[in-house]
This record gives sequence, structure tokens and C-alpha cells, in this order.
Amino acid sequence: MNKIVEKEYFSDNVVKIVVEAPRIAKSRKAGHFVIIRVEEKGERIPLTIATSDEDRGTITLVVQTVGVTSSKLAALEVGDVILDVVGPLGQATHIENEGTILACGGGVGVAPLLPIVEAFKKAGNRVITVLAARSKDLIILEDQMKQYSDEVVIMTDDGSYGKKGLVTEGMEMVINREKVDLSVVIGPAIMMKFAALTTKKYDIPTMASLNTIMVDGTGMCGACRVTVGGKTRFVCIDGPEFDAHQVDFDEMLLRLNGYKEQEKKAYEEYLATVKK
Repeated sequence: MNKIVEKEYFSDNVVKIVVEAPRIAKSRKAGHFVIIRVEEKGERIPLTIATSDEDRGTITLVVQTVGVTSSKLAALEVGDVILDVVGPLGQATHIENEGTILACGGGVGVAPLLPIVEAFKKAGNRVITVLAARSKDLIILEDQMKQYSDEVVIMTDDGSYGKKGLVTEGMEMVINREKVDLSVVIGPAIMMKFAALTTKKYDIPTMASLNTIMVDGTGMCGACRVTVGGKTRFVCIDGPEFDAHQVDFDEMLLRLNGYKEQEKKAYEEYLATVKK
């Protein structure tokens, strides 16, 4: 039935929802995502599974309201039912005992980072996590990250919490004091671009999750095409994680902005109907 059993606001536009989905909860792994459809004529949106509870048969999703569908999903309350929840989809994260993992999350990118941090820690790695946001109220899942991290570094643009500075500054602070064997970065495309440039300077292998560009989630629409190592890849089928040093982030940023005006117009029209 995909019923919502819990709901919690992290901030004004970021909400955590716990959804009944027993078969997905049983089979999902770190890196997997689901496709959500709120209503019969609604669009499909991809959301990474933050956590799951096999005993309860639930999965946890973190939603940022940036458009029409995400706003409609965030407006649902406990007891409401999501029309479609399809998954788990995508390739699971490749988890091994690498040594020291530098896990970096920006904004709501922290949600898909959480299960990866958990999996790497359970595999015996030392995990140092850097969480970054514009301000204190936008830092999410800090307590959960602390459960599976040897250390959590907080970076805020305005210095309202943790250390003042960008995610890359937190990364370099760690890199300059100890050996890092692998880095994982998830967040806005621009953040992942500069995080990848940072680790490339130090020759640290880096994975990036490109889930923000996905639409259909099954490989049919082609909207999530990205260039990785000079070859075209589909994020929803081949990913969502790729070698960050091989991703053409400039191309990805251009494609992400392709429908900004249409999305803005649709969102404004939706807000106008809600206010009536």
C-alpha cells in the first residue's frame, strides 16, 4: 500500500518520510534508489533510500521541495498512501575494506550518503564524514552519521555551525593530516565537481553519485545521459555512482539547467493553486 507511517521536517523544505515497502526494505542495498509517483497523472521522481527497516518493512526517504512533485509528496501526511513506489533500482555501491574512507555530503546529498557510510563502516573501514551546508539549520542526519563514522566534520558557509568554509576545505583538512584511501562525494553537481578536483590533486580514488539528474529511472527516457571517461552512460542503469574523476561535470551542469524555466513556471502555477 506504500503508506506513510512517519514524517519529520528537517527544515522548512526538507522532510523525512518513512514508507511501508516491505519487499524493497528486504532487498535494498547501499546506493539503491526508488521511483515515486504521487498521483495517477503525476511525473516520476527518483529518491535514494536513506535507510530501511526489514523488521518493520519500511524505507526512509528524504525529500527536498524544489518543484511540483516533490512539494506534493512532502505535503502528504502520516496515513496517506503514495500511489507508486518502485525499486530497488540502480547499481548497489561496491563495498570493500579499503582502509580510510572520506565521505562527503552536501545538503540533501547527505541522505543517500548515509547508507554508504554505514556499509563501509560495517565492512571494517575507518570512516571520516564531512557534512556541508549553507547554514546550521540545513545540516541533516548528523546524529545518524555519527553512529557509523569515526569522526564527523561539519562545514557551513556562514560559520553558524562547525567550521566556516566549503566542503572542499573540510576535505583538505582531513587529507593533509592522514592518508585517505577512497572518497565518496554526494551533493549538488557543482559541489561534486570541486570535490572531485580536490581529491584528484592528491590522487585519491573518488566515487560520485549522480542521482540528481535522473528522471525515469529505467533507462527509457535518456534524460540522465552523462559522459564518463569519454563515453555516454545512463545514471539510472549504469549508476548512480561513477568514478568522479572521469565525469564531465560541466556537461552535466548544462543539462541540469536545460528545463529550469519550464520547471520554475510549473512550480509557480502549482503554488498559485495551493494558495487559493
